[in-house]
Amino acid sequence: MTLSEIADTLTELFGADAVAAIAPGSWQIQTPSFRLLVLLSDDFAWLRVLLPIVPLQEAQPFLEQFLEANFDETQEVRYAVHQAVVWAVFQHNCNSLVPEDLRLAITRLITLFDLGLSDVFNSLIESRVRQIIIAAKQQGQSLQATMQNLDRFYAEGLMGEIDSSPEAREQVLATWRRQLERLWDEVEI
Repeated sequence: MTLSEIADTLTELFGADAVAAIAPGSWQIQTPSFRLLVLLSDDFAWLRVLLPIVPLQEAQPFLEQFLEANFDETQEVRYAVHQAVVWAVFQHNCNSLVPEDLRLAITRLITLFDLGLSDVFNSLIESRVRQIIIAAKQQGQSLQATMQNLDRFYAEGLMGEIDSSPEAREQVLATWRRQLERLWDEVEI
């Protein structure tokens, strides 16, 4: 892609008001929701598109899930860490990049931005639920007995908010029940 093709694609996607050339081969797209950077290497051979997702401090508990997502789910875009920020990043050789691929990559970057921590949080929670199922099955517990233990833990204040309302407690337990039921038969010991 040429510089003009990149600029045209960005303007097509975001409008002329949102796209600012910040240096030769560098653009910043400012929207009410995010700030996207498009940078070319010094020799104009490589394009990099960057979108900050979340401060590293907030993401620290989920770094393993971010790396797993890079392996399984993010396709041509990746999570990366730089200057204490988790970024969504796309890199591509300019010679073989076409406008449609740039459009798709930017769409995927925005999707990662929109997901924020929710997907990696859900992945972490699922792995924890699987660990609970493994422990329960190793002890010979049934699904029903495992749910009774969780209910007891909540009643005794070992889990959940100590001052939560009965409705909130029941909602949390219903979520646990759905997750345990969904994953129980999948988990082998």
